[in-house]
Amino acid sequence: MADADPALPDAADRLRLIRTPGVGPVTYRQLIRRFGTAAAALRALPDLARRGGGRSGDPPDLRTVAHEVERIAALGGRHLFIDSPDYPRLLAELDDAPPVITMRGALPAADARIVAIVGARNASAAACRFARGLAHDLAAEGAIVVSGLARGIDTAAHMGAGAATIAVIAGGIDIAYPPENAALQERIATDALLLAEMPPGTEPRARHFPYRNRIIAGLAHGTVVVEAAPKSGSLITARLANEAGREVMAVPGSPLDPRAQGCNLLIREGATLVQNAADVLEQIRPFDPRLVRSPVWTFEPQPPADADDAARRSIADLLGPVPVAVDELIRQSGIAPAVVQMVLLELELAGRLERHAGGRASIVA
Repeated sequence: MADADPALPDAADRLRLIRTPGVGPVTYRQLIRRFGTAAAALRALPDLARRGGGRSGDPPDLRTVAHEVERIAALGGRHLFIDSPDYPRLLAELDDAPPVITMRGALPAADARIVAIVGARNASAAACRFARGLAHDLAAEGAIVVSGLARGIDTAAHMGAGAATIAVIAGGIDIAYPPENAALQERIATDALLLAEMPPGTEPRARHFPYRNRIIAGLAHGTVVVEAAPKSGSLITARLANEAGREVMAVPGSPLDPRAQGCNLLIREGATLVQNAADVLEQIRPFDPRLVRSPVWTFEPQPPADADDAARRSIADLLGPVPVAVDELIRQSGIAPAVVQMVLLELELAGRLERHAGGRASIVA
């Protein structure tokens, strides 16, 4: 089998673990910290799911993983694991950072200034022109523009930035979406950087786009919303950026245009009003390196934090269909945080728990 990462001898086991149904980014981290290696975590999955009242998904076999690695290599790409020195540091700061991403192209310098530009798919011609010009001016100042390769504002931003861009897509790295952006996607993969969290061959679905949005927000020092309706994926990206402690900026628009209402709402709620590249660059001055912690990944097993049946019942009773913060579960249950996390892990592997942004969780009806 071709190596997913020659520096990681257990790369195949890691891929099997993250591709196992029910194992998301948060669960992956907890499993590695609890059991030390991906191989040990894979062996523990059935018992953990049984304790949660269900059955764990079946990990893909080695042949399936080998096919994925070979497919990405044939495209000229590679896997990038979260503990790789090349993994973007700002993205690794997220609690739910992807344990592995697939990439084509060249990673920007570690100290690059990265700006996300997002907005409406059905954007006005004026907004697309503004986004294209803003991206061009940011690139001319040495910044990198990241967006989601969607129609409208995303496409304009990528085109304006030229080779100084990163495209994050919702499906597999070999799937062009929307189809009319196939040539643009290939150009970005060749001349800039294309990233995907989903395995190759994955057609983008509605549920994949919020996951893509968190990567866009996580990669960037700040997010600029150019045009967006009050309920849109662009506002999700802005919220995720705010939750990650990044700058949120918005371009004001006419109150008569529904497509500008989301931006105006963001400004009213505290986002920075920006009108040009100079305004944006002023907001994303380089971080003090002392404020950005280096992600620490240890593969030493942690002390067991198993729960008894009473603790499982107590935590399950506090969960409902409405997402609740894990910190609130810990406070109300009075149970040790490590035990609460273990119960949530068991429930998720059993298919009974859903994770949400902001460290929240809900029971699956």
